[in-house]
Amino acid sequence: MLPWKRLLRPLAVLLLTAAVTVVPTTASATAATAQAESAPSRGWNDYSCKPSAAHPRPVVLVHGTFANSVDNWLGLAPYLVNRDYCVFALDYGQLPGVPLFNGLGPIDKSAEQLKTFVDKVLAATGAAKADLVGHSQGGMMPRHYLKFLGGAAKVNALVGIAPDNHGTTLNGLAQLLDHFPGAADLLSTATPALADQVAGSAFLTKLNAGGDTVPGVRYTVIATKYDEVVTPYRSQYLDGPNVRNVLVQDLCAVDLSEHAAIGLIDRIAFHEVANALDPARATPTTCLSAIG
Repeated sequence: MLPWKRLLRPLAVLLLTAAVTVVPTTASATAATAQAESAPSRGWNDYSCKPSAAHPRPVVLVHGTFANSVDNWLGLAPYLVNRDYCVFALDYGQLPGVPLFNGLGPIDKSAEQLKTFVDKVLAATGAAKADLVGHSQGGMMPRHYLKFLGGAAKVNALVGIAPDNHGTTLNGLAQLLDHFPGAADLLSTATPALADQVAGSAFLTKLNAGGDTVPGVRYTVIATKYDEVVTPYRSQYLDGPNVRNVLVQDLCAVDLSEHAAIGLIDRIAFHEVANALDPARATPTTCLSAIG
């Protein structure tokens, strides 16, 4: 093989990896450990929390690719805790020798981790069902749990923030895989979750076969038209009963959040999350929700 061809294969993987990932706030191991230890004192991942009559279900937060249970939720978790929800967040999809950055393992196996975590939360809180809120991969992966692992019996609602429900074309970058023989195999071996999220993957084909939703669960998708990772952004939307697809720019035209910001800091999106968790008490979401 010519030297330049040897370089193209890892370059293609590198480009795809950079494009498909969610890059949250980067933290050192020490900082992340300190954040994780302090999370219960802020009220989330507090297993003594008991859901109230107003909010009878615990909320489980599901991070995105390359994120973790702390960094992805430094904005939304306190937002929900301050509204008297019992909030929990898990880490999933860990790869051996890769600290802090999770959501990289096979997505069907990550869904099994979610199942175990939800069971743990329900046992601790005494609730019959949980609500799930996920960002990016974390908004899509729970659908495997709901559809194939019995999660529909234990989940009331799934709220996906910029979820890659039908994969991503990466504005065409995914097509690089077709031009570099072996790149797809290398990508799948190194970071299976990234390969699973490419539009048309075997995982997504199975997930979406027979319909996007399962009976008994309410679905909300919150998207931004400026999403540069899950493209086209309308591929995030779900079809089926009990589905609400929301574009934040329809609620506030000047919301400029892209893929990462909509899950990390966008309080307009957060307000829609709260509405989805408690539709009976929902209030209109406007640009003023950013300061509410």
